[in-house]
Amino acid sequence: MKRLRPFIVVAVLIATAGAFIYYFTKHPEVGRQLRHTSFGLLVWLLVLYFLSIVALAGTTVATLRLCDLRVRESESFLITAYSAVINFFGPLQSGPAFRAAYLKKKYDLNLKKFATASLVYLFFWGVYSGLMLLYGLLHWWLLALGGLAVAAALVLKQVPLVKQRLAGLDLRWWYFLAVATLIQISFVALIYYSELRSVAPGTTFSQAVIYTGAANLALYVSLTPGAIGFRESFLVFSKHLHHVSGSSIVAASILDRAVYVVLLLGLAVFIFGTHASRRLQAVKKATS
Repeated sequence: MKRLRPFIVVAVLIATAGAFIYYFTKHPEVGRQLRHTSFGLLVWLLVLYFLSIVALAGTTVATLRLCDLRVRESESFLITAYSAVINFFGPLQSGPAFRAAYLKKKYDLNLKKFATASLVYLFFWGVYSGLMLLYGLLHWWLLALGGLAVAAALVLKQVPLVKQRLAGLDLRWWYFLAVATLIQISFVALIYYSELRSVAPGTTFSQAVIYTGAANLALYVSLTPGAIGFRESFLVFSKHLHHVSGSSIVAASILDRAVYVVLLLGLAVFIFGTHASRRLQAVKKATS
């Protein structure tokens, strides 16, 4: 399966690119929607994406604190930014592997603890995304369900099997990670809302919340950089929940990918154009 994975990824990317091109040529309204994009919106999206990277760095800090490892916030941001760049432009999704190799090499991080702490982050990401996806059905009941989810998370830590799995983690940072993940996912929702309002001005915030939940859940099955193809599939299959049209999904996705690539290129220029890259040299030895 590992040998086939690169070919599967390439096949999915080619199929997705072909589908985008075909849809774009058959639906000229997508081009018209994108032509309404203002320069101010592009700047706003870049700011939001940068803040989401900062929030992601906050989740990295919390994840490492769960492992009883302290790193400076600046280093956490650098690791996160570098991971995001190589996760998108590198082979397969190599960002997590880079983080693990770098932290193991420099701090002798316990990789078993780190894997467990990363699962805690994915747990919170999944809970928040699932609640957002169900927002259209639950409406204000979502707050009550969210409260129950928090209570369940507190109880979950005391379940013997889970408690055994979490042994060795500094669970005081459990709550910090929950808040940091919520902040990160909130920035993502604002990004999608801004993009959807640009291509489909009638989009409501509740639609954007549901849309965000569907897009985020694609993370769990994605093989491609930035979940290309998988995220769009999730959004199309969940149209009956968020009621965003296919042309708006395609237009918003094109806009989103373009802005994200620009941000990553900017981060790459910063990392490799300054002395920051020297601080990441240890990982080359660790992965060689």
